[in-house]
Amino acid sequence: MLRRELRVILVSLAVSFILTVAKFVAYYLTHSVAILSDAMESIINVVAGGFASYSIYLSGKPKDANHPYGHGKVEFFSIGFEGAMIFFAGVLILVKAVQYFISPKELHEMSSGLWLLGSTTLANLLLGLYLIRSGRTLGSITLSGNGQHIMTDVYSSVGLIIALGIIHFTGWNWLDPAVSVLMGILILTKGYQLMRRSISGLMDETDMQVVDRVIALLSAERVPNWIDIHNMRVQQYGNNYHIDCHITMPYYLSLTEAHDEMKRVEVLVNKGFEGSEVEFFIHMDPCIPSCCHYCLKDACPVRKHAFTGEITWTRENVLPNRKHG
Repeated sequence: MLRRELRVILVSLAVSFILTVAKFVAYYLTHSVAILSDAMESIINVVAGGFASYSIYLSGKPKDANHPYGHGKVEFFSIGFEGAMIFFAGVLILVKAVQYFISPKELHEMSSGLWLLGSTTLANLLLGLYLIRSGRTLGSITLSGNGQHIMTDVYSSVGLIIALGIIHFTGWNWLDPAVSVLMGILILTKGYQLMRRSISGLMDETDMQVVDRVIALLSAERVPNWIDIHNMRVQQYGNNYHIDCHITMPYYLSLTEAHDEMKRVEVLVNKGFEGSEVEFFIHMDPCIPSCCHYCLKDACPVRKHAFTGEITWTRENVLPNRKHG
């Protein structure tokens, strides 16, 4: 899988470099600050692609004594670095646009520039879709983040082509820096979103979609010995997940029986996360009389209270550190 990820990101790096050169050629022909803005963002694609390829290599290294959870968190540094670079590019674009408002420049060779920009936009669209699909297939947030960045480049390029077409046919050259300002704001927003995602991952912010996925897997195969599940915590390390939880089980189970139940949970979740490695740390809690009213064991030899109804597992009762009910 690591080799596939590296191959995908290296293809992205090569294509981004070629497209960046083409955009600077378009700027040289037209002297359009909007095209320059697009070309500057493409430089970020190349730099981010290089950093992403290193992070993918590093995240694929096995666990060691210094990194007991592996090296996968470097992917959050990768998207944070990419987000910071995008944000910086947005600032430069806004500065350049203001300069062009103050000292406008005459535009040239608009037809050639539009053809070049249209070709690079189509190539970027195909590349972005390829990276996003590969990121989902391989479970790589680096590939997905890189693909989302390139798709932002595509959207801004489409808007740029429309604006330059209007300028070409109307002669409204003031639209050139105006469009550049809009592109700068869009790029700043995307940079902020990527940095926010990076900080969330580094701070181990809970991904509720992953929590819902784990709850759905366990609920579908729920057995009476799993009286309740609580205090669940999910951490992501690249393509790997570390999950802690407490499971309330009948207090009279032997150590071997309890171990078999915990192993069953671990195997079940790993099958549901095929393509990723899930490390499950399970703490077994003994049941207490207050669990009886929702315990599903029909022939429980120590039941103290009558069964009143099954409690559905949800975020609200799985995440807190307390037994249900």
